Amino acid sequence: QVQLVESGGGLVQPGGSLRLSCAASGFGSDYYAIGWFRQAPGKEREFVAAISWADGRAYYADSVKGRFTGSRVNAKNTLYLQMNSLKPEDTAVYYCAATRAPYPRQTNEVNYWGQGTQVTVSS
Repeated sequence: QVQLVESGGGLVQPGGSLRLSCAASGFGSDYYAIGWFRQAPGKEREFVAAISWADGRAYYADSVKGRFTGSRVNAKNTLYLQMNSLKPEDTAVYYCAATRAPYPRQTNEVNYWGQGTQVTVSS
């Protein structure tokens, strides 16, 4: 059984930085992409970033490209999301996600979800 444990959410001022962590377990020998989705108040859950199991490379939603950086420690199945230059519109609940799809971008591709962690960007 796959389990995802998140940490790193909190309150930060605009322009500040946060790093989210997602520790995954239970994958066995299966291939999983691990990524992040977020859901702002009144909005649908949307893709943020992920690392593909197909090529091991990180990719991003246009809204965060150049500001967020994802990385993965494969030996521990740990995903980091470094969030820089944060904006108020980044405020959302961020969810760690795991999927067997090679390049997930949609919620219906996600096989497992973390519990979510609140990120609030406010002055």
